[in-house]
Amino acid sequence: MAPFDDWNKLDDDEEEELQDSSLYEGKRDVILFCIDCSPSMLELYEDPRFEDVQTCKLLTALEAAMQVQKRKVLVGPNDAVGIMLFNTTKRNENDEAGADLKKGTYVYQPIATVDAPKVVELMQLLDEARENPEKLAEMFPPMPDKKRVPVGDVFTSCNWVIRDGAPKTATKRIFFITDEDNPHPGAASSRLIASARTTLIDLVQAGVTVEPFFISTEEKPFDPSIFYSSVLLATNLADEDGLGEDGEGQILPESISIGQIDELLSQMRFHEVPKRALFSVPFTLAPDFTIGVKGYGLITEQKRGAYRYFADLGDRMEVVGSRTAYVDEEQETEAEKAQILFGMDLGAPSAEVEEEGGDEHKEAGAGTRSVPLGSRVFYTPDEVRSFRTLGLEPGIKLLGFKGRKELAFEDNIKHSVFIYPDEMTYSGSKRTFTALLRTMIKKKKIAIVLALTRRNSSPIFCAVLPQEEKVDESGWREPPGFHLIPLPFADDIRSAPIEKGFRASDELKEAARKWIDKLVVKNGSYPPDSYPNPALAYHNAQLEASAFREEFDSEAFEDLTEPKYDMIHKRAGQLIKAWKQAVHEDETANIVAAPVAGTKRKADVSVDEAEIRSKWEAGALNKLRVDQLKDFLKSKGEPVSGKKAELIERVSDWLQNHP
Repeated sequence: MAPFDDWNKLDDDEEEELQDSSLYEGKRDVILFCIDCSPSMLELYEDPRFEDVQTCKLLTALEAAMQVQKRKVLVGPNDAVGIMLFNTTKRNENDEAGADLKKGTYVYQPIATVDAPKVVELMQLLDEARENPEKLAEMFPPMPDKKRVPVGDVFTSCNWVIRDGAPKTATKRIFFITDEDNPHPGAASSRLIASARTTLIDLVQAGVTVEPFFISTEEKPFDPSIFYSSVLLATNLADEDGLGEDGEGQILPESISIGQIDELLSQMRFHEVPKRALFSVPFTLAPDFTIGVKGYGLITEQKRGAYRYFADLGDRMEVVGSRTAYVDEEQETEAEKAQILFGMDLGAPSAEVEEEGGDEHKEAGAGTRSVPLGSRVFYTPDEVRSFRTLGLEPGIKLLGFKGRKELAFEDNIKHSVFIYPDEMTYSGSKRTFTALLRTMIKKKKIAIVLALTRRNSSPIFCAVLPQEEKVDESGWREPPGFHLIPLPFADDIRSAPIEKGFRASDELKEAARKWIDKLVVKNGSYPPDSYPNPALAYHNAQLEASAFREEFDSEAFEDLTEPKYDMIHKRAGQLIKAWKQAVHEDETANIVAAPVAGTKRKADVSVDEAEIRSKWEAGALNKLRVDQLKDFLKSKGEPVSGKKAELIERVSDWLQNHP
């Protein structure tokens, strides 16, 4: 019988939101770089990377935008990027995009799908700016006399640019880059703060996320609490009613205070990939008591981009659009999806049934069981879907609570999903979610739920593990929320054989602990975004050089995952040598386990055609074994059922018909 998954797969085109890996590949990402163009951003200083070259913060911000676009050409060819400058007197012409924007804002690159020519144009501008440091100030003159565009007008212009250029279903984000922590000093500050916050709320309701990048230097440190803490929306789960009118107590949404301008690009890499929800479903806590939640995958493997087919049209290359069509063989017409039914393949018949059926089974084809017309069961796509989902709709249903100690380590057999409240689907979800989270943490409880996160998946039982917010000196590090952990069924866990090995002595453990403590990662955390996959990075570097007509230098490629051996030897070299010496002197470490007896390999029973033909000519086919005869018949596409005499006759017939 065919496996269940072979015929129980459906193409669910109706539910774009409840997809897993396909969502990351199919949904477009839109990034609008909103860069401050004030005199402080254009102030020149010595470039630390090149000798006798001057640079400015605006140049570095544009370079970061260029680097993001270069990577998007490879890993996100369907994504779109735009660049808008504010606090500049340059205006868009009447026939250009962005001509009707607020005064003081200028669209350098309208939002459009990333392509190589636009990136090359930006690269040429940066090269000219390095040769002529005044180039950017001439192209984008700043506003005089410390005049600044209201931040509310900047957000309004961003909203218009995204509205005109971004698809409705795309993930829309604004990278807000500035070095001014107090853009509106004076008596009008409170009014401008309220205006900026109102405009930002309009952006959020339109599905746009603002990710700020605050540039801070030793000469001019950036203090977000002066202005932006009162403007940008909070991301913590605290009740908003408890905040003051000035917004004190809020936590900026992943705000970055960059100590050095050179860190802008490295910090931007953390935010380059959008945080897309894997699913958005209702969370039923009790009958007629539901909140909305979104699920996020914390671990995702980054892979090479899918290849594409291109058609050469002479003057240009166009991407070939592909689709799958099912054709009715009898009518030779394309079958509609509604007409397609699902059924199960039946296994090969037994030898006894084949003997009784005679030529009927041969006509039906070897290895297939013939079924009378009308006796085979078929199912519609909706029926097959109901088999998977058991008739349930996507959602999470609370079943009860257990003590936190009831959740064992071996119960976590799959990656968990982090869920967070979704205020846009159910009003009050944030407060209810927060109250449940705090109570479960206080009482040290976990929840047991029944979860169906996608329409084309099966319901599973999950444990809901609460996570408390962790804040360090630099700001919050781990957000509050729940981990949705799929629980295993009884047949998902296999009992491992209990074997006891030799345990290291306390002296060996202490010797190992000494050099391990010397090699601990700073802050006790490992940032995976700082260490990209070297094979994937090398592949992308080659594609990038090919796309931009550059020469690829393999020796210039840097593998960031390669250990720093000199530093390791400097920090813990002597401690490692002492530990190795202690291991050699320990008796239990030098005991070699007895080798496990290997299993015998199955004898090779295959024989070639020449040998079988020679035995046939000598009349000695009966000296061959049954398995040898069956292997020969199977290789020739002949039936292999029956007794040895029948097999010999079938082999003789084939050899006679194929001299």
